[in-house]
Amino acid sequence: MNAGIIGVGRYLPETIVTNLDLEKKMDTSDEWIRSRTGIEERRIAKDDMDTSYLAYQAAAEAIKNAGIAAEELDLILVATVTPDQPFPTVSCMLQDQLGAKNAAAMDISAACAGFMYGMVTAKQFIETGAYKYVLIVGVEKLSKITDWNDRNTAVLFGDGAGAVVMGPVSDGKGVLSFELGSDGTGGKYLYQDKYIVMHGREVFKFAVRQMGESSINVLEKAGLSKEDVDFLIPHQANIRIMEAARQRLDLPIEKMSKTVHKYGNTSSASIPISLFEEIEAGKIKDGDVVIMVGFGGGLTWGAIAMRWGK
Repeated sequence: MNAGIIGVGRYLPETIVTNLDLEKKMDTSDEWIRSRTGIEERRIAKDDMDTSYLAYQAAAEAIKNAGIAAEELDLILVATVTPDQPFPTVSCMLQDQLGAKNAAAMDISAACAGFMYGMVTAKQFIETGAYKYVLIVGVEKLSKITDWNDRNTAVLFGDGAGAVVMGPVSDGKGVLSFELGSDGTGGKYLYQDKYIVMHGREVFKFAVRQMGESSINVLEKAGLSKEDVDFLIPHQANIRIMEAARQRLDLPIEKMSKTVHKYGNTSSASIPISLFEEIEAGKIKDGDVVIMVGFGGGLTWGAIAMRWGK
């Protein structure tokens, strides 16, 4: 049984914070931020808007898009490092809010690679026949753990949620291969104390190497070549890191998703948000080979090769 995506959804807070807004608060500039990250603006959730609220909006849209009822969900997986509280989990809160009374629920904490971990977990349940429909949500309210006095990290992050419903798809479609990995020795380079702490140079070097390697690895596992790739959806962390992955695959620029300029780094939400936008724009079509690849604190990484369609 093949596992693939049958529904997508996303949610972004209305409040937009531009680079010019940040110029007024800290020693930075629009030019400095754009040239180093590619970010122009980001969305920030209101103080009373919890992570679970963002997750619900994206999840409800994905379920509707999949054409199923919430009661048909067998499992809810939420990838986040910014839950409302340690427990109950965001996934359990979603299970209640959605009315998904038959679903098991758990959160996954793998930072920016969390959505990839969620999709791979869902794949196992679906392909064994244990579960039919799995909801995966990548959601973050990073603004609540961002030090707005630290210009090196404050300019990077945004809030948002993306969701997919995965289920059985026809032969040749869905997830073709995957790679998950971790390197705990690099945990000291990107972590949360009270706020996000990042050693940018070390993370940059790791990300440039790993995004490219993982993309090539999942292609080889799927028996595909670079020429077979129709679209790349990288984690939207930094345009220079994303470009390195694109160049490793020898892809033209129009075949890589780019939403980092509008939303910044939304951690586990960035890949599903980008996926939603590219589908809505008609850039991903039935039968296309799509590579999704992300990396995050831990250090963690994950990549998936899939053939789009039901």
